[in-house]
Amino acid sequence: MIDTTPAKLPERITIPGRYVTLVPLSAAAHGDALWDAVKGEQNDSLWLYLFDGPYRERAEFDASLKSKELSSDPFFYSILDNATGKAVGIASLMRIDPKNRVIEVGSILYSPLLQRTRGATEAMYLMMRYAFETLGNRRYEWKCNALNEPSRAAALRLGFTFEGVFRQHMIAKGLNRDTAWYSVIDSEWPNVKQAFETWLAPDNFTTDGVQKKKLAALRS
Repeated sequence: MIDTTPAKLPERITIPGRYVTLVPLSAAAHGDALWDAVKGEQNDSLWLYLFDGPYRERAEFDASLKSKELSSDPFFYSILDNATGKAVGIASLMRIDPKNRVIEVGSILYSPLLQRTRGATEAMYLMMRYAFETLGNRRYEWKCNALNEPSRAAALRLGFTFEGVFRQHMIAKGLNRDTAWYSVIDSEWPNVKQAFETWLAPDNFTTDGVQKKKLAALRS
């Protein structure tokens, strides 16, 4: 038998980190910075495996942001760069199942300003920590199009365990989607957390910003 107390629902709070801060998405407050960071044909690849976008018109982009702002599942956060205070990406907690204490991270949009930075990793750490330690979940999921090799590699790097592929799971943008499933469970979280915190520490980087130890290696 296990504790059957339901998990809490995400709340409209600020989640601060060393490099980035997560805040509830606001179309009014974050729209300008996000549009500047992801607009244009050169950024079309950012939207390839998302359920919406890319957007050619600012009005359509703003409407999408407003819809995301009003949504409770998915519950969207803007990722703010602490150095500039500007929004550089978004991510959500979704498929929220308090009874079974299961939650998923998804709809992740990282602009080029955020990609391959310490803040990119820290944002995922902050969301995972919030899901386990504040909300009380016992399972944290990551799902992606099985063709999305960068997302699949990211899941493994971040400490998720691959669980399999759901064939013909859905139709996305008129195309078949096989979905790869990954998870971290609460018993694994302490080890995953320690690896995150060691990797994110300033002394894990050279003065040129190069990592000394890789994140996956720190979980060994």
